[in-house]
Amino acid sequence: MTDGYKSGFACFVGRPNAGKSTLTNVLVGQKIAISSSKPQTTRHAVRGIVTREDGQLVLIDTPGLHRPRTLLGQRLNDLVFETWSEVDVVGVCLPCDQRIGPGDKFIISEIAKLSNKPTLVALATKTDLVSKERQLSHLVDVGAVAEELGIEWAEVIPCSATAGTQIDEVRDALLNLLPEGPMYYPDGEITDEPEETLIAELIREAALEGVRDELPHSIAVVIDEILPRPDRPEDKPLTDIFASIVVERESQKGIIIGHRGARLKEIGATAREQINRLLGTRVHLSLHVKVLKEWQRDAKYLNRLGF
Repeated sequence: MTDGYKSGFACFVGRPNAGKSTLTNVLVGQKIAISSSKPQTTRHAVRGIVTREDGQLVLIDTPGLHRPRTLLGQRLNDLVFETWSEVDVVGVCLPCDQRIGPGDKFIISEIAKLSNKPTLVALATKTDLVSKERQLSHLVDVGAVAEELGIEWAEVIPCSATAGTQIDEVRDALLNLLPEGPMYYPDGEITDEPEETLIAELIREAALEGVRDELPHSIAVVIDEILPRPDRPEDKPLTDIFASIVVERESQKGIIIGHRGARLKEIGATAREQINRLLGTRVHLSLHVKVLKEWQRDAKYLNRLGF
């Protein structure tokens, strides 16, 4: 390792659905955090690792800060505050297609109050959704909010994770702002997430698509068992995965299963494709749905589900 090697931790913050998980995946170069059009999709801190010759950046994807209505929501917010106080750099995601509002200002002012202040970078995300004029006026607003709150942006970078615009600039800026330090993870490692957690998240991502209203927040996934199928030829392995999709009410169970099981089959097919890619081997996915009444509000259930 050469002198001047930089390493450290950065996280993206922002309101729910500001593009944090998509940006994390693009920077890491592989899908490690699930993304969805549903707010509050991210439920735990996922670490993505970017290793280069000149440094190592550990990206922590956090849940979106929101006004909690359940014990789960409160625990997710606590996780966000805990992460902020431990990182070197915070990238504040301010999507170009939305006005900077009280929620954004609240997040920035809370970070500014920390005794161990991280360096702040403004990321004007989702540039692919707006015109050049809108982008410029958004950047003016980004500058104005720093002045209003008495903070300083180390960098302001317009970018789009979906279109791949200015992603190298984001990666360079975050790495350059890190202190000198050791390599924390072996070269080639892209996340420290257990495989089981990644599989559960891919199933939950598939289950989130096409559901409305309160249901997205009521869905959790538990992996019951992962077993290599015996008596398979070495060049054609098959892994059996048994998983439970957890919901809060009987009526929600019906929605997930769908008419004659059609919806559950669809979830299984979508998730299986992603899990095959993740594991690099074929999988047989067996899903069933169970009800844990009001689990988001029950400390015993939350602990059991790993929150």
